[in-house]
Amino acid sequence: MPDHVVKVIELLAESDKSWEDAAQQAITKASKSLHGIKSIYIKNFEAKVEGNKIVTYRINAQLSFALD
Repeated sequence: MPDHVVKVIELLAESDKSWEDAAQQAITKASKSLHGIKSIYIKNFEAKVEGNKIVTYRINAQLSFALD
């Protein structure tokens, strides 16, 4: 079994399209300064509502990545 260590960080992200897009934006933004991203775990889903319509999708997520 290879030795490896994985770090987990918590991120908040939002999108005006969908929860899936919010998750992708979190990964895209994090990948600019992190490498070796292994997984994303969505802890919470939230939405901002205006005029009886969802205007912003929000997620609270944990992102794991391998340490060098």
